[in-house]
Amino acid sequence: MSGECCGDDEPVTVAEEPVTVAGDCGAVPGGHHDHHGEPPVWWRDPALRLPATSGMLLVAGYLLDRGGPALPAAALFAGGLAAGAWTFVPGAIRRLLRGRTGVGLLMTIAAAGAVALGHLAEAAALAFLFSIAEALEDRAMDKARHGLRALLSLIPATARLSRPAGDVTVPAADVRAHDILVVGAGERIATDGVVVRGRSGVDTSAVTGESIPVGVGPGDAVPAGGVNGSGVLHVEATADGRDNSLTTIVRLVEEAHARKGERARLADRIARPLVPLVLIASALVAVFGLLTGEPGLWIERALVVLVAASPCALAIAVPVTVVSAIGAASRLGVVIKSGEAFERLGTIRTVALDKTGTLTRNRPEVVAVRTGDGFTREQVLAVAAGLEAHSTHPLATAITAATGDRAPVTDVEEHAGHGVSGRLDHAVRAGSPRWIDPGPLAAAVDTMTGQGMSVILVEIGGTVAGAVGIRDELRPEAAEAVAGLRAQGITVLMLTGDDSRTAHALAARAGIDDVRAEQLPRDKAAVVEAAGRAAPTAMIGDGINDAPALAAASVGIAMGATGSAAAVESAGVAFTGHDLRLIPRALAHARRGRRIMTGNIGLALAIIVVLFPLALSGVLGLAQVVLVHEVAEVFVILNGVRAARSRRRAGPDSTSASTSASAAQPPGPAAIPVG
Repeated sequence: MSGECCGDDEPVTVAEEPVTVAGDCGAVPGGHHDHHGEPPVWWRDPALRLPATSGMLLVAGYLLDRGGPALPAAALFAGGLAAGAWTFVPGAIRRLLRGRTGVGLLMTIAAAGAVALGHLAEAAALAFLFSIAEALEDRAMDKARHGLRALLSLIPATARLSRPAGDVTVPAADVRAHDILVVGAGERIATDGVVVRGRSGVDTSAVTGESIPVGVGPGDAVPAGGVNGSGVLHVEATADGRDNSLTTIVRLVEEAHARKGERARLADRIARPLVPLVLIASALVAVFGLLTGEPGLWIERALVVLVAASPCALAIAVPVTVVSAIGAASRLGVVIKSGEAFERLGTIRTVALDKTGTLTRNRPEVVAVRTGDGFTREQVLAVAAGLEAHSTHPLATAITAATGDRAPVTDVEEHAGHGVSGRLDHAVRAGSPRWIDPGPLAAAVDTMTGQGMSVILVEIGGTVAGAVGIRDELRPEAAEAVAGLRAQGITVLMLTGDDSRTAHALAARAGIDDVRAEQLPRDKAAVVEAAGRAAPTAMIGDGINDAPALAAASVGIAMGATGSAAAVESAGVAFTGHDLRLIPRALAHARRGRRIMTGNIGLALAIIVVLFPLALSGVLGLAQVVLVHEVAEVFVILNGVRAARSRRRAGPDSTSASTSASAAQPPGPAAIPVG
């Protein structure tokens, strides 16, 4: 429960990083669950023992009170009262000694007043219902946190390292950067790294949310917690065993629990002053009774008002929802870094997508070759590769990767902004159509450019030999993700520094109508700011040049697996994988969480508004008010836990981002709710 309600701040350690989370409301001493382990089944839960004992004694007292001796029944009620009160009275007193009030204090005063007025059974019922509601809240919060912390179980206990004297097995926590891991078939990867030898498929579904195993080979990055396929991989660690992508995810999400969003602050703003106001209102009711000569009647009503107006359900309306929802998102590779970011994510009506590295793979490839008369495709590519092997241009890698043959070009000279020249048996050049006249290939170059390709012309001996079309291909799920966003009524626009023709050609394939091309970083930020003034806007990018736009957006979303540190730092949300279909799911998930939070706050306020006059007028007694109030609190808790549940529906955004049934899937909900 919110610390302002009735609990103390409790330090929790995750991966040796201290994080403060909201304290528990009237928690049983020693009754907290081990946050690194799954909460026990309810009948073995230590936190439920005293509330359960209180309930059994209360029921026994009611049964005996119907026809049995009055003294044994009173003793049972007193026992039930003591067992229930022990879960919240000591904490309320400690807080009061520090000058802080809370709902626990209201319940303590109400129970003591009921006993003083001779209503022992009602006092016992209040203590039982309040204690069981708080125990259920603790259990719900622990279970939500466990779903997140289960990610840490994806890291194996040990790792096999390659040493000059042979392989050795060490604890995974002892792995250091630059160690060479030997990962056998079916084994988990102990920390982030880069493959240096071997080829295989790696299942990253539990980490990144990508359902299809990713083929990897030398030079490819692999994440901690990924499950190796059939081949043996040698992986150079790029992070220590205690400080990798998984531990970072857990740390970021735990920190998010401590940073409150708009609704959390709203609930706190209402709940915090309500406690002293309720105390004052109850005191005024009691004083009214003294002035009218009916102190017994009005003191009893003052106690009922005390319970009726207590804001405990209001204080827990948001935290349990945020913990559940952010934890569920993290298990599919969507790291939401604060409660505020989560709430803003639920308001998004416009999404701005960066092109390179977000909509596209950020791996330019040769997709077309057109040749002039008397020249072959192989000849054109060999000459281009021989020239581009000496170039630092981003497109050079695509050309050299497209062929195994390289012409032995000499006297290579790079002409900045134009291309590369050299000598074979004669002069050769490779460069842009602005530098080399396409001549008879002009129509082909125009067509290739219109299809979103960057064109490199190859000239041999003064004659245009061919045109090489290079394109950074769309991610295969890009069109589906855009369709999913539009199906939710979200406007989609694309931002890119590319020329307009290339940008519009690629956007058309993705299903995006609104394209802003030839944008510098400051231009992207200006576009996002302008869109944000019209409607809440999310910016999705992965590079350093996207950082200004990410910071300017209502919510910045970084493609974290390949994104730059600047992009991830500027964003409120980070994706650990590349699957763009998570975007519509994450937005739908956040909207649903906001609806749940709003419903919880509305219900909590409605309970106070309805119960207060009924309690003041005497229509409801202490027992009835306690029952209604605590049932409402339990309902708020269960409603908040719904934020972690999975619901599916048909549509473009309903395809599961994680269908793997392998052991890589951590315990807990396996999909983000979308409805």
